[in-house]
Amino acid sequence: MKKSVIIQASSRSHGDTNKIVNYIAKNNDMDVIDLRTKNIGHYDYEYKNKGDDFLGLITHIIETYDTIIFATPVYWYSMSGILKVFFDRISDLIRVHKDTGRKLRGKNMTMISSSNSDDLKEGFSMPFVESANYLGMNYLGDIHVYIENDFINNEVKLKIDTFIETINNTI
Repeated sequence: MKKSVIIQASSRSHGDTNKIVNYIAKNNDMDVIDLRTKNIGHYDYEYKNKGDDFLGLITHIIETYDTIIFATPVYWYSMSGILKVFFDRISDLIRVHKDTGRKLRGKNMTMISSSNSDDLKEGFSMPFVESANYLGMNYLGDIHVYIENDFINNEVKLKIDTFIETINNTI
């Protein structure tokens, strides 16, 4: 398989995070899934949201891709709410759809955070690292990038290119 997907998790489908995602996808022939375009309800212990897009989407991701790259803006020092809801729903794979959840084992995960400056606070990546560990996934690392004046500067492009090359050499 050896295919990678970028899960874009921003409240703006065409915002700064999307600029980063498009730069990566275009230069590396990766697919993109925009969570903003999906109907994914919050985690519910009674599984009342079983008819939303989550199960079909995560099943497609698991069956199609080896590497999942989460791309999130930094909102209030944390991942976006859209991405947090997606992560919470992975609980469905632990409680209800266990066979599907087990298929995450051995998959690769990485994370790209974005904002308007190079000032990511320590600890931002912890939920990604620990979720990958818990799910038996390989955490390949993360980077923080930023957009200045509506553009990706050459320093950030180099950082992205180096990161993606490292990921590609690992998988």
